[in-house]
Amino acid sequence: MTRKPVHLQRSDWASDDRLWKGVLEGKDIGTGVTVLFYATDEIGKGPLWHVHPYDEIFIVRTGTALFTIGETKVKAMAGDILLGPAIIPHKYTNLGPGLLETTDIHVSDRWIQTDLADPELQ
Repeated sequence: MTRKPVHLQRSDWASDDRLWKGVLEGKDIGTGVTVLFYATDEIGKGPLWHVHPYDEIFIVRTGTALFTIGETKVKAMAGDILLGPAIIPHKYTNLGPGLLETTDIHVSDRWIQTDLADPELQ
């Protein structure tokens, strides 16, 4: 069976009219990859400490972020790509100045996330 092309408009996945921010789950278009678009201009803000049962690939599109993947800390800038292996807790924050935009590729047809208590805040 041949798959048919799928066209989604921004309003189908975006959660913010101003920024590239939203979720496209692969199950909605018949693929095994889910893509999250994240953006914030607030320094120190980012996804909280969490884990997935699958690998996640981070693409820093704009700005600078501090990624914590397990016990590894990486200062990443626009154009950098990082891998968050399955079952390894991770988070990242906007180091500024200005806008941070990432495209986060989840190797799964749906977004599965377990939020955790951040050991750095305990």
